[in-house]
Amino acid sequence: MHKLRCAILLIAALAGARDAAAQSYPSRPITMVVPYAAGGPTDTIARIMAERMRASLGQIIVVENVTGAAGTIGVGKVARSASDGYTICIGHWGTHVVNPAIYALPYDALKDFEPVAMIATNPQLIVAKKAVPAQDLQGLVAWLKANSATATQGTAGHGSASHISGVYFQSITGARFQFVPYRGAGPAMQDLVAGQVDLMIDQAANSLPQVRAGTIKAYAVTDKVRLPAAPDIPTVDEVGVPGLHIAIWHGLWMPKGTPKEIIAKLNAAVVETLADAGVRGRLAQLGQEIPVREQQTPQALFAYHQAEIEKWWPVIKAANIKGE
Repeated sequence: MHKLRCAILLIAALAGARDAAAQSYPSRPITMVVPYAAGGPTDTIARIMAERMRASLGQIIVVENVTGAAGTIGVGKVARSASDGYTICIGHWGTHVVNPAIYALPYDALKDFEPVAMIATNPQLIVAKKAVPAQDLQGLVAWLKANSATATQGTAGHGSASHISGVYFQSITGARFQFVPYRGAGPAMQDLVAGQVDLMIDQAANSLPQVRAGTIKAYAVTDKVRLPAAPDIPTVDEVGVPGLHIAIWHGLWMPKGTPKEIIAKLNAAVVETLADAGVRGRLAQLGQEIPVREQQTPQALFAYHQAEIEKWWPVIKAANIKGE
């Protein structure tokens, strides 16, 4: 009886300590792991979120870029982190849907994380270096077919969203080109601007600033509707490549087992951040569409994530894309 009473008291003490930790959370800086290079679209979104979430949480959120292996190194680091609320992962369609389909991973992207919230979603832009002579998307397809031996598409790495988009583009149009992998969309974009690669199928967050600056050409958006942030860019359906629809969505996750109270605090900080007019304006400038309030819950992120796996895994496996 004495041992039982001690055990009960110990459990109560541990529960009390955990509750106290959750109530005082966060008591020190939080790290947000970005599994891609600085300057790319995921990094840009992470820094916008981290800056505003600091006001809600009362603590600095340090952005840490952990690159390599199409984002799996950074995501894997978070999977192995302590479930104490001080490590967040920002990820997207590529890290949490594509990678599990093509790599043998030491973590389960759906089950080994606690969803916090979906942040934003955006379609891809089909863009090319200024020297490409094509004036519209059908012209670009014709140019690629005529230059299939030398044409190149920059990607954020093997199996990345930009790579899968290129494979999908090839399958729909019949165009052929070589893939040139980089350590993120940021470095790939630098080489597109410099004319080192011909083409990218890239997130609007990364491409729109360059399109607006006139350093690259935009041909189409991979969606059924035009981007509010760039209404002059036609959809793929409008310019003769119907069905090339790909949207890259971003979310936040924490290590499995992170207390629900902590998840709730972080989710509240995300909701408050996404309601901020300044944040909404900055994300809109990047071509990001913010999900409606009901879609900003942990449960909504989990359901959407699961549905995306069910939609895309058969497509990826049919294309026989393997991790390198």
